[in-house]
Amino acid sequence: MSLQYSSDDKIEVIRTKPGQTLGCSIIDEQGREVPITEDMIQQACSELDKRLVKPAEQE
Repeated sequence: MSLQYSSDDKIEVIRTKPGQTLGCSIIDEQGREVPITEDMIQQACSELDKRLVKPAEQE
C-alpha cells in the first residue's frame, strides 16, 4: 500500500507517564546511554515545526 492512500484504521495511543522512557535510547557525546522520553520527542517535533518552511505558491 502506498502512503498516498488514506486509511480508516484506528491506532490506539497509550500515553506514558511524563518522563517515563519509551524503551529506546540515544548515545550522548560521552558514550552514555540516555533513555528517550515522550517529552524529548515532543520538544524535537516542536523545534521542527518552528523550522518548517512553507512552499512558495504556484501560479
